[in-house]
Amino acid sequence: MAGTAVASLASLLPRNVFADTTTAQRVVVHSDSEIATVRPEFHSHFAEHLGSCIYGGLWVGKNSRVPNVDGHRRAAVDYLRELGVPVLRWPGGCFADDYHWHDGIGPEAKRPKRVNIHWGAGVEENSFGTHEFIDLCRKIGAEPYLAGNVGSGSPREMRDWVEYCNYPSGTDLSQERAANGSPDPFRVRYWGVGNESWGCGGNMRPDEYAALYRRFAVYLREFGGTKPFLIASGPSGSDVGWSRGFLDKMKYELPDGFSMHYYEGGEDAPTEFTVAHMNEQLSIFAKVEDSIRLQRAVLDGYHEGRNVGLILDEWGVWDHIPPSDEKIHGALWQQSTMRSALAAGLGLNLFNRLADQLYMCNIAQIVNVLQSLLITEGIESNKCVRTSTYYAFMLFKAHRSKTALHVTTQDSSPLALSASASLGANEMVLSFVNPHSDADMHVDCSLLGASAKDGTAEILHHTDLNACNTFDKPDTVVIQKLPIKVDDVRIQFDLPRMSLATATLRLG
Repeated sequence: MAGTAVASLASLLPRNVFADTTTAQRVVVHSDSEIATVRPEFHSHFAEHLGSCIYGGLWVGKNSRVPNVDGHRRAAVDYLRELGVPVLRWPGGCFADDYHWHDGIGPEAKRPKRVNIHWGAGVEENSFGTHEFIDLCRKIGAEPYLAGNVGSGSPREMRDWVEYCNYPSGTDLSQERAANGSPDPFRVRYWGVGNESWGCGGNMRPDEYAALYRRFAVYLREFGGTKPFLIASGPSGSDVGWSRGFLDKMKYELPDGFSMHYYEGGEDAPTEFTVAHMNEQLSIFAKVEDSIRLQRAVLDGYHEGRNVGLILDEWGVWDHIPPSDEKIHGALWQQSTMRSALAAGLGLNLFNRLADQLYMCNIAQIVNVLQSLLITEGIESNKCVRTSTYYAFMLFKAHRSKTALHVTTQDSSPLALSASASLGANEMVLSFVNPHSDADMHVDCSLLGASAKDGTAEILHHTDLNACNTFDKPDTVVIQKLPIKVDDVRIQFDLPRMSLATATLRLG
């Protein structure tokens, strides 16, 4: 048994951080009640040819004056590699179902220029294609997830893309890949068979998409020892009608994965949220949880449905974006604030608690667009800033590959203290989110079935819900040390309003 006592957070922060409205919150971690493994894939990401996510964000070109590594923005590569990106989904999104992969290979000067019909009708130059994407994934340590074109493409086109990526050598397509600089196969495992087929991916009925999915899947084979993991286009939010309409037509031919999309919308501009609208937005995560449970139950009701991985491959806050921001930075450019970080923490805690029901989660999107990890100033600027959302993901990194545990809190309402826990070898990780704008918390956490020798903690916090990291002030919202008291089976610390924290305990 060991105890570590330190000063309270209240004594270390400015007086105005804590008010008289501090509430005591009791939490119980059930170390003998396991949920499932916290798959690293829960922390995955999404990049689309939308606004400045790719061009000017991730990709600046090999001849750019912006520091780069083989055309990829060096700062973005460094930051993303440090964080660790388990899986990266590309090229869309809506863009995927009008993307023809052959346009993006071969000498850059010979690649055709197309119209990006979904995002502003701008010119898509195709300088960032399959090889560039795979190279980026390798540089940041991510596994690639390719979204195939079902809406305007053909089974043959997607089948050829799989062969081009995965067949070792000896065929025309594998030799073409080698001639384009990659003699070794890419070994891409994750393949999305269409995207939002109920909307921008073809405006289909579920039975219509099911027929197309079955047709495409016949030709998406194992090449060179890499068996494709095929992901079907699932519902928007809680649309059970779409899910059942698709699954009823599949019989015994269910996909490997089933994607669902759920955005947490907001009424205000990113840096102008009111408390009321923040509360409305953060409360949506309770609906996300209900929707995940519902879709999991629908899948489980089908023969072999439990073997289908449920994937939340688009999620995150989608604020009201001012046209002036889009004019400067590109479509759907969105600043991340302290509020956004709270949203990220609520989502990541949720995924830990539902670790037995999910396979992968991909926040939208990785750079500049919507709830991004990084923002950049433009294709000619070397400014690249880690957002509050980046630091939220960093706080949760320690959970990866550990076993999620059941946690009991006093209140299960949408804006109550959010908590999750995971267990590894001689180590326990606890994460907490206080989404309140007007109530600080003193957290008193009990460990059932385990004891802690000592521990450390970190916090992401700001008193202003609209605080953000800007190009001029990139360190406004960053991770700081959090004092905690560890006494065998009891952990205590102060959690100020609008904060998220992670404690790592060394077990006895």
